[in-house]
Amino acid sequence: MEIVKNNIVSIVTGVITFAVLAWGYVRSRPYGKLGLLSWLQSLSLAAPWVTFFILIAIGVYPNGVFILSLIIASIVAYIVLGRELRKLARDEDERAKLEARLAADRRDEQGDTGDMGNTGNKTAGDRPTSRDLSANLSRATGMPTTLPAEPEGMSPEDLDTVRSIFGVDTFFATETLPYQSGAIFRGNLRGEPEATYQSLETKIATATNNRYRAFLVENRDGKPVVVVLPTADDPQPMNATQVGLAIALLLGTLVTTAIASGLFLSFDLLTQLDRLSEVIPLTLGIWAIIGSHEIAHAIAARRYKVSLSWPFFIPSWQIGSFGAIVRFQSILPNRSALFDIAAAGPMAGLLLSIVMLVLGLELSTDTSLFQIPTDFFRGSILVGGIAKLLIGDRLAASLVSIHPLVLLGWLGLVINALNLLPAGKLDGGRMMQAIYGRRVAGVATILSLLFLGIATLVNPLALYWAIVILVVQRDLERPSSNELVEPSDSRVIVALLGFLVMILTLIPLTPSLAAKWGIGSAAIVFGG
Repeated sequence: MEIVKNNIVSIVTGVITFAVLAWGYVRSRPYGKLGLLSWLQSLSLAAPWVTFFILIAIGVYPNGVFILSLIIASIVAYIVLGRELRKLARDEDERAKLEARLAADRRDEQGDTGDMGNTGNKTAGDRPTSRDLSANLSRATGMPTTLPAEPEGMSPEDLDTVRSIFGVDTFFATETLPYQSGAIFRGNLRGEPEATYQSLETKIATATNNRYRAFLVENRDGKPVVVVLPTADDPQPMNATQVGLAIALLLGTLVTTAIASGLFLSFDLLTQLDRLSEVIPLTLGIWAIIGSHEIAHAIAARRYKVSLSWPFFIPSWQIGSFGAIVRFQSILPNRSALFDIAAAGPMAGLLLSIVMLVLGLELSTDTSLFQIPTDFFRGSILVGGIAKLLIGDRLAASLVSIHPLVLLGWLGLVINALNLLPAGKLDGGRMMQAIYGRRVAGVATILSLLFLGIATLVNPLALYWAIVILVVQRDLERPSSNELVEPSDSRVIVALLGFLVMILTLIPLTPSLAAKWGIGSAAIVFGG
């Protein structure tokens, strides 16, 4: 039965992957070389995983050197294609072709929906209205979508003040449209995005006594626009109710980590409270991993002078905790800041967890505290592979004695890997949004939820996490002040490595691969 489930997961995952790649190719073709290069970039990221699953499905088990070579080749291809893409984007002919295609798409959309709720005589060739632009902007950047029937925008005095700031040396504004309590300025970017943004932001803040702030973003047609909104719309600090909820979740997670530690020691803490002292070492170990994750977030946020909320810990009966949810309480300066703050937590947590796992395996002896079935190591490709390297001969037995650090390292890997899923406002979702933009991050969120739905067939833990994402974390992060400057290639490499560790941690060994490695006798999944 377990073999059938694993085969179903592999087949469904493969079908979804190929369907997404084919859909991307069909969508990219009308956009010429720029579209095809973008698709090839996506393909370069997917190629190692697609190759790996195909080989496993046909019974070929690649070694670590081969897998590492695929990943390195994928990273190199991504960087090379990215440079070619940026070079091609500066070509006037290609940009003209792309803009013509986007204009045709907009005309098609207006033709399809022109009679729905439209009481005017608008035609496909008419000048776009503020509602058209704001809808496009909202889809492209995530700015709020709701507009009043007649947008009020800024006061005439504030509008004149802000409009006077634009010029030929920064951003030459050609059109102004009301947007919520602010305005959208269309035009031409005349300088480097970062320098231009800093100049505009400083001048607007000074001229309006810090009552307005600027956002430099791309509209749906790929052209930069400046959105000016009141600072009163900025994220707000936690209120008393939210502080109370954070404290309650902290206390609840203290309880669940203690209970989970008791279960790992083979007793129910709720019915044997006199054994509380026995769970303290494991509980402290779990909190060391969770704490390192949250402290790393805080350090990275302080570097960019970004305010974070208190962590909202997520309790779990199975593994003690899924980590914590942290929201931003100030506007992020750019996508690099979003990436660095999001990545700091899981990178620190994964590093500590791997150190614990390796050290625990090295310290494991025949007299170690825990004695577990060797099938335990089938629950993760990464954990099984590391165990094979360090205690390979002992995995042939039905039981193996391990040091408590092995269990803590495993738990830490699972907690941080779940937070690295590229979905919504999870750390992985924020990293995906920072590197690849909002549209790709939105697709990744849907695919992550599909993956969790499939994984529910073999691990009920996936269903619980999918519900958490759907209820509180499914939305993408709001745009940063300057969305035009992309993160560096080094950050792309960090993201790829993080996603690799996430995949290798959460995907279990197939029975045939486990047998080839000599691990256990029957497949199980951690938490199942």
